[in-house]
Amino acid sequence: RVTLQPLPPKPRPMQIWIDADACPAVIKDIVFRAAERLEISTTLVANRMLRTPPSRFIRAVQVPAGFDVADRHIVDQVGPGDLVITADIPLAAAVLERQAHALNPRGEMYTAANIAERLSMRNFLEELRSSGVQTGGPAAFSQADRQAFGAALDRFLARATR
Repeated sequence: RVTLQPLPPKPRPMQIWIDADACPAVIKDIVFRAAERLEISTTLVANRMLRTPPSRFIRAVQVPAGFDVADRHIVDQVGPGDLVITADIPLAAAVLERQAHALNPRGEMYTAANIAERLSMRNFLEELRSSGVQTGGPAAFSQADRQAFGAALDRFLARATR
């Protein structure tokens, strides 16, 4: 008599999540093209309604307004191996804890090796600003940033979709 063992569950396909409230439109466009080309489910999360191109792979989720509501939604939904596009360092840290990947719009992958330093620097600058020190903001988004993001996304997707 043969006893059949249940098949292990199929791994969930990788998804891309975009922290879309502050993500530059050119970055979204690059991700949209990659999602279509590689047929990767991509979700934009924001506290306002967003327009997305007609696609069966791209959708937008509107969350209620509020501090970190979009971030919490992403962390709750992200799975191991997924990619999150964000400039939000605490969100990137939470994503890494969930065994997912995080890429900022300037093309830098957040990793276990660099996230603690990024969090420390962010917290230090926040303390300076709250005490009245003018720290300036990030540099203007440039063509070089756009190219660095496109190259980093391509490298990541080439590895992830093998």
